[in-house]
Amino acid sequence: MSLKNVKLAIVCDWLTNTGGAEKVILALHHLFPKAPIYTSIYNPQKIKGFENAIINTSYLQNLPFAKDKHQLYLALMPHAFERFDLSGYDIVISSSHSCAKGVITKPQTLHICYCHSPMRYAWENSHKYIQEYEVNSIVKKIAPLFMHKIRMWDRLSADRVDNFIANSKHIQNRINKYYRKPSSVIYPFVDCKNYNVNPNRQDFFLAVGRLTPYKKFDLIIETFNELNLPLKIVGTGVAYKKLKEMANDNIEFLGHVSNNKLTELYSQAKALIFPQIEDFGITPLEAMASGCPVIAYNKGGALETIVDKKTGIFFNEQNAVTLKAAIEKFNKMNFDPQAIREHAEKFDLKIFNEKMLEFIEKKWENWVTDMH
Repeated sequence: MSLKNVKLAIVCDWLTNTGGAEKVILALHHLFPKAPIYTSIYNPQKIKGFENAIINTSYLQNLPFAKDKHQLYLALMPHAFERFDLSGYDIVISSSHSCAKGVITKPQTLHICYCHSPMRYAWENSHKYIQEYEVNSIVKKIAPLFMHKIRMWDRLSADRVDNFIANSKHIQNRINKYYRKPSSVIYPFVDCKNYNVNPNRQDFFLAVGRLTPYKKFDLIIETFNELNLPLKIVGTGVAYKKLKEMANDNIEFLGHVSNNKLTELYSQAKALIFPQIEDFGITPLEAMASGCPVIAYNKGGALETIVDKKTGIFFNEQNAVTLKAAIEKFNKMNFDPQAIREHAEKFDLKIFNEKMLEFIEKKWENWVTDMH
């Protein structure tokens, strides 16, 4: 059924830095350019592409440090999202890994949630997540006290969603485990036209991402300190200073780089190192779209995008011994950059757009039929 005269709104957790979830929001914005976006906090200095969007922020937007440290206000976010008035819309699409799915809609409104993960800091590994996060010790002591309430709210708010889309089978299992809800899988994407294959690769390894504890950059640095091989790290984050102090001279920190520079690095690097568990993981797809193989930990979303011994290799334990062995094994292997690129094309933006539109149109058609 056509969505031509349907009033549609998009809801997301926050727009304060660029990551995989923000790329999905940008794709949804391009699919539905007239749909307003509701979010807790928006930082136009840090995130580009939304200049023509109608963006409605919550009262958190004007609180101290909100645009740079949204984490300070996680406990207030359930309340902030419940205050949005979405009564004028036929369809609400939330993109959520925190509180966005908790918006309240009227009975006639269809709410579809694209779920990147059940609230990561509330469920799986919540104790570890709080302990590893670089915040002061008082916050670490208080956090578990309100986490119980956040967990209850998160579970209840999942019932406000009419249809879940999971970003991977890994997340589909978690939605089932924590929310007891069925979901359909539509993978995130890589816009392959923005990446190119360079047959003349250079002799450095690459790591890309936010420098936060769960991304395991400390493991990468420990391993490359031992191997003494050239490594370039792209990204900024709370662990930047600590990681830089750990690293030997063979490791170069590039901080934030432009999209063009990142594309160039992917096309030159020997391999991308990806040692964390991700819900899906866009970075390996960007690397593979550039013909760059990936050395990844064999858990989470990476299992659904990387083909062992064809587009990369896996290692089984998150420690320096195992990662070092994988890199040494990798150095004795040959990979075909063109074959890697062709595999990445199965996850192209065009396919994501088609599947999302088809899903929303079908669910809307069923919804209208059921309402009458």
